[in-house]
Amino acid sequence: MKAEFVRYVREKKLCTVKDKILLAISGGVDSMVMLFLFRESGFNISVAHANFQLRGEESNADEEFVKEYCQQFSIPFFTRRFETKLYAEETSLSTQMAARDLRYYWFNELIEKHHFDFVATAHHVNDSIETALLNFARGSGLGGFDGITPKNKKIIRPMLFATRQQIEMLAKENKINWREDSSNATDHYQRNFIRHNIIPLLKELNPSLENSFQDSIEKISGANELTAVGIRHWRDEFETRKNEQVHFNKKGFEGFQNPEGLLWNLIKHFGFNLDQCKQIIKSLHGQSGKKFFSHEFELVVDRELLIISKLALGMTEALIEKVPTEVYFGKFVLNISETENTEFPKNSCMAFLDASKLLFPLKWRQWKAGDYFHPLGMAHKKKLSDFFIDQKISAADKETITVLESGNQIVWVVGHRIDDNFKITSASKRILQFELTSSR
Repeated sequence: MKAEFVRYVREKKLCTVKDKILLAISGGVDSMVMLFLFRESGFNISVAHANFQLRGEESNADEEFVKEYCQQFSIPFFTRRFETKLYAEETSLSTQMAARDLRYYWFNELIEKHHFDFVATAHHVNDSIETALLNFARGSGLGGFDGITPKNKKIIRPMLFATRQQIEMLAKENKINWREDSSNATDHYQRNFIRHNIIPLLKELNPSLENSFQDSIEKISGANELTAVGIRHWRDEFETRKNEQVHFNKKGFEGFQNPEGLLWNLIKHFGFNLDQCKQIIKSLHGQSGKKFFSHEFELVVDRELLIISKLALGMTEALIEKVPTEVYFGKFVLNISETENTEFPKNSCMAFLDASKLLFPLKWRQWKAGDYFHPLGMAHKKKLSDFFIDQKISAADKETITVLESGNQIVWVVGHRIDDNFKITSASKRILQFELTSSR
């Protein structure tokens, strides 16, 4: 496998023996085999071990194991312990995503401080298959189906030529010791669920799954390159720039069977999602002026153009002109309709308001300091900042909270509480139902 390793590194132009390379080593079989191959092949290496402190003494034993290996072979060694669970809670991230962020923030620090050329991770073919399946389950576009890329700026993955089985075989043949992560045996993480449940079924259909997947990667990667060329040609013909705005000529979407997919590929980097793209395409031949919002950008459906511009600071808002309607704001969708139902479910993502008390257009915006309302069931007004403290809403969650406003009055802290002045009473004749959902 050493010859295959060196050939793969050379063919993919990942690094050279002159480069200064930092290896991300967990102590597991994948990373320890990668460390062995780099060391045996004469590369200039150092080792970084991230201790996420998720498995108590087991995590500390992993750290000590890698440290002792590096001391044995005089390899420069870096380690850091992270409060991963606390960081995950503060940022509302999953444990895995929190660990990933912490790890790469630290890698970047080491790169800058010690002038490393690359950071190498031990992802292999099976990891790439799992990533592609996860992306498929999450609704990724074609770009997510080619698995893990061998090189992404300063991150290199020199083990992508090998399968998990090949790596374990090499470890046994060369008596390479490693540490087994007990969390790998559970289905608690999504990747483990795919590894333990989905992959075995696919291998029943195709025992040569890894080889077939590597062939598919080459085909899909080629298709992605061809797609990129096609999009560049489309932009040359139908895209123009004016000041800081991006203009798309509506004619560019004519003749496509799936124009919403084309649009998504054009504007996904602005933060717009596929559901929004479907609504935008439906609006192409309707009344001009309809607006759609991502977190940082606004898209306006004009007479002949789609106009994308960056939102000014403090101007992130959406106007609701009429009912029924569906309004997008960043990653959220607000469905508004009239209802005759008088039994209201206890759902914080739904609000029922007296239509006669609302002044259109309604404004849906981010909350700001100084906002106040009269919370349902309370006898007095309250600042939103105090309301958040009472409700034990974290600083991270506060950043995503929006409000619905009528005539400069907050009628609903969206997803939390309506204003008492706009509640349904026995005198209410028209009831409007507001339902908040998250778009894909």
